[in-house]
Amino acid sequence: MRCLALAQAWQDSDGKAVLAMADPLPSVRERLLAEGIDVISVDAQPGSCDDARYVAELAGQRGAAWVVVDGYHFDADYQQELKAAQLQVLFVDDHGRAGHYAADLVLNQNANADESFYPNREPYTRLLLGSRYVMLRREFESWRPWRREIPEVGRKILITMGGSDPDNITLRAVEALTQANIEGLETTVVVGGSNPHVELLEHRISAGGRFVRLQRNAAHMPELMAWADLALIAAGGTLWELLFMGCPVLSYARDPAQDEIISELGWQGVVQNLGHPQKFDPVSLGAAIMELARSPERRSQMSAMGRERVDGRGAGRICEHLINHEIRNLAR
Repeated sequence: MRCLALAQAWQDSDGKAVLAMADPLPSVRERLLAEGIDVISVDAQPGSCDDARYVAELAGQRGAAWVVVDGYHFDADYQQELKAAQLQVLFVDDHGRAGHYAADLVLNQNANADESFYPNREPYTRLLLGSRYVMLRREFESWRPWRREIPEVGRKILITMGGSDPDNITLRAVEALTQANIEGLETTVVVGGSNPHVELLEHRISAGGRFVRLQRNAAHMPELMAWADLALIAAGGTLWELLFMGCPVLSYARDPAQDEIISELGWQGVVQNLGHPQKFDPVSLGAAIMELARSPERRSQMSAMGRERVDGRGAGRICEHLINHEIRNLAR
């Protein structure tokens, strides 16, 4: 989704975008094609030399000004392979663990991003660090002037755990809401197209007796985030969208990179850090939700801090760097 956001911003700068992906979901392919973005399936192991060579050839065939690389499986060798093909490379990074960085631009949009993450980089490699570069999709643009109202009690909860939710945290979270004694509680649950637990979720929700709505592949996330008084998530790109929308967030972290981000934001008071889902405790979760729901002051603070950190202009800023970098190279 963040690559989609960057592609949209590039289109808004009169550019064209192609997404080369390994095994894209039909719903993702349809969304990208509807946005006027070509989708190419890469028949190679992600991050392999064959993958890099295929992408380099594709970039040459399409006359690409830039190759944007985004994924945990891309390493230093992958960057070197693309640079050896005389390509301009933007490397999207979350943790600074590639060892060496040869890309022209390295982007880390996370709150904990720091230059010290990248001691081993080429002299020409420039860093774009911090949440001012958070990439949000075009659909969030119209919500920039909107301001959230903070009710005395937060009764509307949004639950979304990413596209697949392999641990089925969603179901456990819905069941944990029985521990939250909040009168008039309303819950909207959003699940992605690759969630294998949808049928079980539908069955449990329909039998639960509480006001819970289940939505698959929701196409109107800004509206749902505006509706919610607080959100329960498992980090990922949704985190930045919620911060932009000023929605107080309780978040789990599934991997070490997410843990670093959520820990930093939790220390700053921007989000409530729930730790790793393996330590899921329904009683503790219910208590955390109830405490935040009953504290308008805390929710107001979290809302304001979220908006301060994510202003929604990140993708446009990145495109400016791409364009200016290209102009400088042409002028040499």
